[in-house]
Amino acid sequence: MLSSLTFLSIAASVFFATLTVLGVLQRALAQYKAQYVAQSLTDLSGMFLFVDPTQVLVLNLTVMTLFAALGFWMGGPFLLVLTGVAGFFAPQLGIAYYRHVRIQKFNAQLVEALQQMANAFKAGLTLAQAVEIVGKESQAPLSQEFGLFTKEVKLGVPVDDGLLNMARRVGSEDLELVATSANIARSLGGNMAEMFETISSTIRERFRLEGRIRALTAQGKMQGWVVAAMPPFLGLFIRWAWPDMINPMFEHWFGYALVTAIVIMELVGILVIRKIVNIDV
Repeated sequence: MLSSLTFLSIAASVFFATLTVLGVLQRALAQYKAQYVAQSLTDLSGMFLFVDPTQVLVLNLTVMTLFAALGFWMGGPFLLVLTGVAGFFAPQLGIAYYRHVRIQKFNAQLVEALQQMANAFKAGLTLAQAVEIVGKESQAPLSQEFGLFTKEVKLGVPVDDGLLNMARRVGSEDLELVATSANIARSLGGNMAEMFETISSTIRERFRLEGRIRALTAQGKMQGWVVAAMPPFLGLFIRWAWPDMINPMFEHWFGYALVTAIVIMELVGILVIRKIVNIDV
């Protein structure tokens, strides 16, 4: 009788504890969906990528599960936690990388677009007309942003506000310079064609200097990545060739501490090398 009551008490405790944990996880998932997914959708929609919120959530959970499974296969529960956390943030990092690539492509297109707009000003067109013509003749992403600017202006948005909206949406420092200069020139009556030609030449010269710096620092960056990749690849090779030498590391707290120290030193080394070779122009 006593043993039955004890079993029922334990079962009830486990049941209510499970309900509590599920409730906490449900609230955490709802909060995650409201904040993280909403931010991801805002970033994606700003890049003209329209994705359902459920798809973003499923993608994030899928990547986290795959990374965790890979970590468990490589090093047991300890690496499962590390790779699971990395997989949790991987989609957001992917979105940030895609946004960076898009901005770089937009800046490259902006140089020629500014020269075309300067020619349009010399032909007597207004700013809105010049942006519309250049947008139709360009490719994405510049055509997307210029096309949205044209639609906003046609719907009644002031040209100054449309330029600032486009600069905030794209996130390009070059476009912010163009928007600010254009608004000031329109207010003070400056020569728009000459101003756009000057900005185009300045951006083109900056691209030339950045390309030269990338060429000079490419060897240092490659050395950093090779040095950073050596420990994990060496660990995988040893685990494949001599598993009895690497498996004890994941069977004692000292091994976990050693792996944690290796990961921290790897990250610090990567950050230091990137700090050395990254030169802003």
